[in-house]
Amino acid sequence: MYYGADYYPEHWPQERWALDARLMREAHINVVRLAEFAWALLEPSEGTYDFSWLDLAIETLAREGIKVVMCTPTAAPPAWLCTAHPEIMRVTRDGRRVSFGMRRQYCATSALYRRYSANINRKLVEHYAHNENVVLWQLDNEFGCHDSTRCYCPECQAAFQAWCRQRYGSLQALNEAWGTSFWSHVYTAWEQIPLPTDSVAISNPCLELDYDRFSSDQMISYAREQVDVIKEFSIAPITTNLMGIGFDTIDYHRLAQDLDLVSWDNYPSFAGGTPSRVSFSHDLMRGLKGQPFWVMEEQSGPAGGAVATPTPMPGQIRLWSYQAMAHGADGIVYFRWRTCSFNSEEYWHGILDHHGEPDRRYREVQAMGEEVERLGARLEGAASPRSVALLYSYPDGWAVTLQPTAEGLSYSGLMLAYYNALRTAGASVDIISPWDELDGYELVVAPMLHVVTPELVDHLAAYVEAGGSLYLGTRSGVKDASNRVVTQRLPGLLAPLVGATVAEYDPIGAGQTRQFMLRGAHEVQTCTLWVDVLRPTIAETIATYASGYYAGETALCRNRVKQGQVWYCGTIPEEASLAMLMGWLLGELGVELHPMPKGIERVVRLQGGCQQVYYLNHTSEAVTLVGAGTDLLSGAVNTITLEPFGVAITEKES
Repeated sequence: MYYGADYYPEHWPQERWALDARLMREAHINVVRLAEFAWALLEPSEGTYDFSWLDLAIETLAREGIKVVMCTPTAAPPAWLCTAHPEIMRVTRDGRRVSFGMRRQYCATSALYRRYSANINRKLVEHYAHNENVVLWQLDNEFGCHDSTRCYCPECQAAFQAWCRQRYGSLQALNEAWGTSFWSHVYTAWEQIPLPTDSVAISNPCLELDYDRFSSDQMISYAREQVDVIKEFSIAPITTNLMGIGFDTIDYHRLAQDLDLVSWDNYPSFAGGTPSRVSFSHDLMRGLKGQPFWVMEEQSGPAGGAVATPTPMPGQIRLWSYQAMAHGADGIVYFRWRTCSFNSEEYWHGILDHHGEPDRRYREVQAMGEEVERLGARLEGAASPRSVALLYSYPDGWAVTLQPTAEGLSYSGLMLAYYNALRTAGASVDIISPWDELDGYELVVAPMLHVVTPELVDHLAAYVEAGGSLYLGTRSGVKDASNRVVTQRLPGLLAPLVGATVAEYDPIGAGQTRQFMLRGAHEVQTCTLWVDVLRPTIAETIATYASGYYAGETALCRNRVKQGQVWYCGTIPEEASLAMLMGWLLGELGVELHPMPKGIERVVRLQGGCQQVYYLNHTSEAVTLVGAGTDLLSGAVNTITLEPFGVAITEKES
């Protein structure tokens, strides 16, 4: 198992490098990431290249047995390039051309920038393609960070017009798809198609969604060009460091297709204070390719720019690392090795503080490094049990963000709420695309399947008819592929599967609640944000509203479809009610559940013929588990005490 740190030798005197490498080896670090922001040093002027300092750094690390993740340096173009060619710089939605002085300033559409990127990447890969110390390539750095996916420059406008022409084939088809008869928006030439800038007070949501798709495609094609350059010379696998929930301007499902390995950057301090949000992101990353991933930046200290987050408490760095491994990480790389003493990340701390001397956080990383070295072969390559699939769609998120319809309605917030409810009930959850293979899942949950095509309905129907169980949440089937509201009764194309239609809806918004009650139950449940009043055609009513003018009307129904069944929930239950509903549903299906005390996370992994269970204590209080088995970490048998922020891993034959 790879266990490492993000290292910037260019920030420190060369006479320090050997000491850094020795301290890394003593901490059981066996890999470092290098050079993602080093373009200005690798190519100090156009066409002049200098890899000597990087060669020396790699040699110094190699003497201590440390391998390298080599990065293409294109996230931070050098001053000489930006000054000579300001046209490569991104234009923001308000029409402002970004200036030099940050990172990720470039426009991914720019043909000139792509040409310069290919030049530096080709030189870098040619130089290191046969270096046995380079075990992985990373593309760029955090595609889309700093709102850098979408650009509104003239080159992007021309490219968008060409993209539209390829997608629709004719202006007649585009005008129909976008509904341009509204407000006299009809286009008679491709060159008339605008960008959705701030100069337009209210933009066409069909155009907006396609521009989101286009912008994502541009970044994906830019990444693909880098992949192609690397594969010309190197056989080492390729990744790029993605980001978790909340960073949604790029369709990661499509971006991941070109990668050999998924990796992402995990900063729990920025996760809203909830371990489940971190777990969601881990599971989202694992689901992109259905295989283990790496954490390319794992938080190891206070993080932030001008204001830093709190320092990880004793045990938390280890806890966060094992949480990643529990959800599928086969590599942990800490950000960063040593805290930089200058520029924008002076207070984005690493394993070592500014002074560079080993301290508490170093010792914690070192102690865990010993555990990873001892157990790594038993932990890496494990799989997750196929129990519940949560369907996550980036285009759905874009469409809902453009038109949330109800105040406070958030696609990512809704996805996280359902994930929390399923995990609270004790289910194992995979987060996958609606288009992924669904066979083998005991339950498929789509909290808001908003943009629906006939092909997607066929895909879901095949799963259900073969015996699958599908749960659809409110606002499903509302839009077609062009982001037009469908003209059938909702849920549109999904209505035959659901066996019910929406008689009317009520966008009650945040802060407003209604009540509903499961059939045969005596306890009233609470819902919020949105109400669909359902009229079953062939479905059976499972729950009814208990308040509002629609009291007594159907809130949740179930439809039997050949060997399977489909639920449709017309509202958004509040936290406790959603946990109850998911627990009830899983119980109806006979799914094996293992609810845990509050603050204790239980994650199952399958390794060979064994079942491994991770127990993660996210609280500052000790917790005792009885009958859990033998802990691989401490050796404790049956009765295991989880210290504050403690971890246990048990194993048994499955």
